[in-house]
Amino acid sequence: MGLLGFDPFKVLREALKNGGEFADVYFEDTFNTSIVCEENRIEKVITGRDRGCGIRVISDLKTYYAYTNDVTERGLLEVASVVAMGVRKGGMAGDIGPVKKEIAPGFDIKKLPVISPLEEKIRLVNKANATAWKMDKRIRQVRVVYGDGTRRLAMVNSLGEWVEEDRVGVIFICNAVSQEGDNVQTGYEPLGGAMGLEIFDDTPPEAVAETAVRRAIMMLDARRVPGGKMSVVLSSEAGGTMIHEAVGHGLEADLALQNLSVYSGKLGESVASPLITVLDDATIPYKRGSFFHDDEGAPAEKTVLVENGVLKSYMYDRLSAMKAGCRSTGNGRRESYHHRPIPRMTNTMIAPGNTDPKEIIKSLDRGLFVRKMGGGQVNTVNGDFVFEVSEGYLIEGGEIGPPVRGATLTGNGPEVLKGIDMVGSDLGFGIGTCGKDGQGVPVSDAQPTLRIPEIVVGGEGK
Repeated sequence: MGLLGFDPFKVLREALKNGGEFADVYFEDTFNTSIVCEENRIEKVITGRDRGCGIRVISDLKTYYAYTNDVTERGLLEVASVVAMGVRKGGMAGDIGPVKKEIAPGFDIKKLPVISPLEEKIRLVNKANATAWKMDKRIRQVRVVYGDGTRRLAMVNSLGEWVEEDRVGVIFICNAVSQEGDNVQTGYEPLGGAMGLEIFDDTPPEAVAETAVRRAIMMLDARRVPGGKMSVVLSSEAGGTMIHEAVGHGLEADLALQNLSVYSGKLGESVASPLITVLDDATIPYKRGSFFHDDEGAPAEKTVLVENGVLKSYMYDRLSAMKAGCRSTGNGRRESYHHRPIPRMTNTMIAPGNTDPKEIIKSLDRGLFVRKMGGGQVNTVNGDFVFEVSEGYLIEGGEIGPPVRGATLTGNGPEVLKGIDMVGSDLGFGIGTCGKDGQGVPVSDAQPTLRIPEIVVGGEGK
């Protein structure tokens, strides 16, 4: 039975005893470490293991789900019986298909966090903290967070598909607060991926801290941005906050099928500039949103969502694919065995174009250059969004000028996508943890340098 200490098909038969078109078992064994440094000292160290199983039946396109940390066969049969009790009796009986077992190869992890000493992880945090404090006397607060997770997964379903996969991830964050008089600013820099501690070989913790502090100090001297409509260049360094929020969530099939997305019912229609192609790709090695199979056992894939401005596909999990009469695109994701899977992004991006990024900046006599985006909000129903700019500069005479602070970008996702008129040949990634329906999953997003001819910039200066 490999990773599992029970017969999953016996459990599935019990779950399907009152009918159902589909059933699956999701097993998870997770080892986590979390370290937080604040006030110049280690405030929190948490290590733990969580093991459990979720059992699901889909019947008449409704989901029946329960979970337990009792992973004995007896315990799971009891939970499966509870799930089956919710299914309407007389529904279509579910048969178990021929068994097809696959063990995913996994990414090549050089320094597994689960076997790395806790002292080594604490040293990484202390290095970033010490670097941040010594860089500038105007630094008032520093917060460093380290997190890692090693997950052993097994997904078995009534189609006979049995997939096992190991996933490893690390995230490292530095947040610095600077102050000069009444002027208080912040700088934030994250690092993360589907990697082990070797992630720090290329980007040491000191470098993460230096970037966060540089941003916090620079903002002290930044002028307030003038408000109003203006041209904006989004750097590839900005990360894909815009594509993730303003576009990505609206292309998740559950929202699209419920008419809760501005992109609902628009497959085959033009929704963006012909220069824009949008992809969701879980197959990119070592990215934070990457895996070999999603949390339903469907193969990871590169999905073309928008091609040359035309909407080609949504992101589907199994349930939304059943409702739409199509196949899953490998976007069924969940935070843990405590949660049912839902359609989620993985690594979402605007594909690079052919224009030199320097030429895009030179094309504007005046505008705003966004090097780093902050947080944002979007209304998926109408596509309206507002985003903060955490690092921005004025463009003056085709060159990047002085830094500005207090900027926000306000617009409408489809309108902005249709208006983009220059797409750079570069590509930059950002990382995050995406929240939806009370669940958080690791993601990354990316974009090339983009020119938006006109967008509303919120500011305080004139």
